[in-house]
Amino acid sequence: MNEPIQIVCPYCSAVNRMQSERLDDRPKCGKCKEDLFAAHPAELTAANFDKTITRNELPVVVDFWASWCGPCKMMAPIFQQAAARLEPRVRLAKLNTEIEPMIAQQFGIQSIPTTIIFKNGKEIARRVGAMDLGTLLQWVQTYA
Repeated sequence: MNEPIQIVCPYCSAVNRMQSERLDDRPKCGKCKEDLFAAHPAELTAANFDKTITRNELPVVVDFWASWCGPCKMMAPIFQQAAARLEPRVRLAKLNTEIEPMIAQQFGIQSIPTTIIFKNGKEIARRVGAMDLGTLLQWVQTYA
């Protein structure tokens, strides 16, 4: 059965309601008209973090990273490739812990990169350290 779901726009944070069977139809945001899925991770900030993880009815995979972190830089293109493969069934997003230290503290981020999968606003899985593409895809698909 075709269930309506909510998708948060990665550009304007508007909550879009759509039929789940239409996810593969390259849906656009009803407010800003941008693609809801652009095959790259959404950028999270204090302004959109809570809405993104709590209002998306898709699993949200968040990469907690920092610009000075070598393993984070190594994992960035892998996370990009994962977004292209996992969307539109999973939302991938990145949070810069240097810019948003309070969110990192809220989730007890002590080592980066840390990747957390959220479902319905709740943490369901966590992994610390860089992953190769195969490991990341397998890990996400296990929980999503």
